[in-house]
Amino acid sequence: MRQKVYFKTFGCRTNLFDSQVMINQLKDHDVTLIESEADVIVVNSCTVTNGADSTVRGYINQVEKKSDAKLLLTGCGAHTKGESLFADEKVFSVFGQSEKEKIDTLLRRTDRFYEIGDLNHIDKTVVTDFVGKSRAFIKIQEGCDFRCSYCIIPFVRGDARSMDETKILEQIRALAANGFGEFILTGTNVGSYGHREKRSIASLMKMISQIRGVRRIRIGSLEPIQITDEFKELLDEPWLERHLHIALQHTSPQMLRLMNRRNRFPSDLALFESLADKGFALGTDFIVGHPGESEAVWSEAMENLRRVPLTHVHAFTYSKRDGTPSAQLKPQVNGSVSKGRMHGLNALVDANNLAFRQANRVPLDVLIESEKDGLYHGLDQFFNKVIIRSDEDHTGEWITAEEYEIEESHNYVEL
Repeated sequence: MRQKVYFKTFGCRTNLFDSQVMINQLKDHDVTLIESEADVIVVNSCTVTNGADSTVRGYINQVEKKSDAKLLLTGCGAHTKGESLFADEKVFSVFGQSEKEKIDTLLRRTDRFYEIGDLNHIDKTVVTDFVGKSRAFIKIQEGCDFRCSYCIIPFVRGDARSMDETKILEQIRALAANGFGEFILTGTNVGSYGHREKRSIASLMKMISQIRGVRRIRIGSLEPIQITDEFKELLDEPWLERHLHIALQHTSPQMLRLMNRRNRFPSDLALFESLADKGFALGTDFIVGHPGESEAVWSEAMENLRRVPLTHVHAFTYSKRDGTPSAQLKPQVNGSVSKGRMHGLNALVDANNLAFRQANRVPLDVLIESEKDGLYHGLDQFFNKVIIRSDEDHTGEWITAEEYEIEESHNYVEL
């Protein structure tokens, strides 16, 4: 009897893609979306913070108590915690991201193994389907050349390197032929795509847009310096999402220097204002409570944030990541103080988002992704949540909503 494999994916979109690579490589095993049915559970882990490590370990402990499934660990956490989890026999085996395309062979092994692989690997798999997804995530690059003081990822994903252009385009052609219309370009540092090969993410997007069936292209997190003049030439293209996520991480000049960031607030503000003038919704990543963030520094940061036309934010409180320069910095910020600051930041951006939606009453181009309790959920071109009530099943379909209600956290449509 063929064994059933369940993939538990933690962390970022890159991990989501890596899990799909493994799913597409399975030949002698069946995928299950129901954890309790699994004979084998592959844990695709995140290690961006100590807290992420704890979450993965907690999941492993939970499975150990309630299931006889064989556990295999991969992902970024394989490089930081894999050895100890393997030695403690918390998992049956450990393998690094570079080994994931061998998943079928690895699952056939009956001996315990620890194969961490290398940090130079480039995927060759062409993913032709995304199990359980309406949108397709396309990994276009791997690794990062930045060395932000709080981040461990370059040490577990390696230096920046790009996927083969012909493979990327082949993959999108196959997915578009299988009915996917929205493509999210992802990676460890997406905007660095092609920089060693004298190519660019802008030129890649132009080629993708010409593929039959491609309706919308979204991009993962870009750095401010990666919004080049060539990229700006794409801003009026109808296939480009009307939302850009540009990582700032902070708005205090002092904190940006402590974080070893390459961006600076005056130029960040000018960039965001110019994009907002073009009608874009704008998101960012923001770390609250990094060591050295005094009350005065935070007040300055919030004063600056009120000037930035942000509509979305992925804010999180600083969590110490062993092995990074930030882990040694003082003074640490009290956790309750950090949470209070993050609450204020989220409230500011939520108010901005509502104001943006009220000021931009345009037809919404929505891809419906899921259904729950008779309500359908999707995202529009501005990356805003849309909830739809309908008696018909619209999962995976596109709708254009001209009439809708603007509610506090989302837009509401009745079909």
